[in-house]
Amino acid sequence: MGSYISHSAAETEAFAEALARSLVVGSVIGLAGDLGAGKTQFVKGLARGLGITERVHSPTFALLNSYEGVRGPLFHLDLYRLETDQQVIDAGLEEYLHAPAGISVIEWVDRWRGPMPQGYRRFELETMDERTRRIIYDHPGD
Repeated sequence: MGSYISHSAAETEAFAEALARSLVVGSVIGLAGDLGAGKTQFVKGLARGLGITERVHSPTFALLNSYEGVRGPLFHLDLYRLETDQQVIDAGLEEYLHAPAGISVIEWVDRWRGPMPQGYRRFELETMDERTRRIIYDHPGD
C-alpha cells in the first residue's frame, strides 16, 4: 500500500503518466473516489503516457470510450450509472474487467463487486482540499 499527495490536476496527470510506462496489454486499473476527486484527470495522464493525443473525457453516459495508443487501445469505463454486477454484465463491459485486448481503466470501480484479474491495480483519489488530492494505491491482484 502506498500514497502520493498531488497538489494540482497537473501533478495528478503526471503521476498517472509515469504509471502508464509500467502498463502492458491486459492491465486493469481501477479508480475510486468522490465526484470531482480527479479520476478523469488521472485517466488523462494515463492516456498521455500511452501516447494518446486525442481529447479524453469521462464516458459517464456512454459507459465506455476507447482511444488508440502506441501500445494498443485504452478502454476508459465509467460505472457510475450502474448499480449491480448484472448491469455491468448486461452492458457488455465484463470483458474489459478481466482480459482486455488493451489497457482498461475503470472509474467508479467499486460498483463492480466481482473478481478482478491477476495484477489488478486500484487507486483511490481522496479530496483533501480544493486542489490537493491523496492518491492511495495498492496492487490487490498481485
